[in-house]
Amino acid sequence: MTPFTTPRHDPSVARGYEWVALSVTTVGSLLASIQGSALIIGLPDILVSLHADFLTMIWVLLAYLLVTTALVPVIGRLADMLGRKNLYNAGFAIFTLGSLLAALSQPRFHGWDMVLARVVQGIGGALLFGNSAPIVTDAFRHGRIGLGLGVNQIAFAAGFILGPVVGGLLAAASWRWIFLVNVPVGILGTLWGILRLREPETLPGGQHFDLWGSITFTVGLAGLLLGLSLTAFPAGPSWLPLALIAASALVLAAFVVIERRVAQPMMDFGLFRHRLFALANLAAGLNGLARGAVLFLLTFFLQGPYGKNPLEAGILTAPFGLAFLAVGPISGFLSDRHGSRGLATAGLLVSAVGLVGLATITPTTGYAVLAVYMVLMGGGSGLFSSPNTNAIMSSVPTERRGIASATTIMLSNTGQMFSISIAFPLVLSRIPQDVMYHVFLYGGGMKDAPAVLQVFQKGLHEAFLVSFAVTMVGAAASFLRPSRPTENTAGAA
Repeated sequence: MTPFTTPRHDPSVARGYEWVALSVTTVGSLLASIQGSALIIGLPDILVSLHADFLTMIWVLLAYLLVTTALVPVIGRLADMLGRKNLYNAGFAIFTLGSLLAALSQPRFHGWDMVLARVVQGIGGALLFGNSAPIVTDAFRHGRIGLGLGVNQIAFAAGFILGPVVGGLLAAASWRWIFLVNVPVGILGTLWGILRLREPETLPGGQHFDLWGSITFTVGLAGLLLGLSLTAFPAGPSWLPLALIAASALVLAAFVVIERRVAQPMMDFGLFRHRLFALANLAAGLNGLARGAVLFLLTFFLQGPYGKNPLEAGILTAPFGLAFLAVGPISGFLSDRHGSRGLATAGLLVSAVGLVGLATITPTTGYAVLAVYMVLMGGGSGLFSSPNTNAIMSSVPTERRGIASATTIMLSNTGQMFSISIAFPLVLSRIPQDVMYHVFLYGGGMKDAPAVLQVFQKGLHEAFLVSFAVTMVGAAASFLRPSRPTENTAGAA
């Protein structure tokens, strides 16, 4: 039997386990997605309570994404060596611990203890995200993988929709409950995974961990993402971002040299020789680059020109998540039957139409029109995501699904970090810090600063047009990949 393949000799058992595996991974996805959107709502109260500043609160948001992105490829390789179950359950436990530490943050540290707690959460998130898609792919029978991945994405969309409401309700009692609510859910999720997830019957033998490759990759990517983040949100000497990026490039170059010399590399570059895998991942990375900053920018728009408070702004972004929620599972189901290239490409083109619309919005744009553009963005993302992930996960051998999933997550998240580092200076660099600070944390509009409003609107339109151009390139990459896997790949795409 192929390593990591769920036994298929009893179809009824396989079918039953599909939904068990899906339930475990869905809880993890829901927990992480609610946390992200709920946290944004609680930031004003956190800032005041912890005597922190605006920059520290930005790092509360970025630390999690940075750590998750840098670690997930190493986690993927470990999953292919050691199995998915234990690593996934460890991720649940670590994420829960990080939530508890964040809830216990104290004013004397001015928010930096929360940043460290978010790093712990990021380690747990890397373990969860790096194993979620492989667990679902292993559990679902051939021809139903897209369905499983599509249903799994419901949790992300539902969490995004519920997050602002949950965050607002919890913050009304205390911002600490935004983190504390994760603790019982995380404990139950960990126990549920321990009791119900399966470890494959056969683990690959003779596996060796690529220590130096893993170290150079993690340090190089983390340094690069940190440097990019510092270009968007400066802290420390002005030369630091450029120095970090240059040093990280050297470390990543060393990583490539190491990977070409070791027998069992951490990153399997051989997978990129297959056009389907390479171009589907390129499309995923470009999609992350195109949409990574969109929701942040929409939040600024709703709290700035639209004059809404953070809770209202969070609720008003619901059309994006609702459209994703409606389309994602259907597109995954259809990709099992009709292939994924056309669906994924169409999804990016629909998103591109939404971005063109967003590049025209002004303070006088009616919310119904804005909602239509968000539906196009969310629906397009749902139409792209499930089929594209199905194509990637179905195009690799079973024993490479961990690193395949991790590579996709890493490229998508790296695209998001690049997006933020490009869009935020473009939109916010000419806005006085006190205005930006007030708009981001409290909302209330920019009516008293018409010159600032004009600059903000010009930068916003430019950022959305850049995202449109990147999305079109991503659509081209998606269209040019094969419609079906070639030899040496597994499954249908």
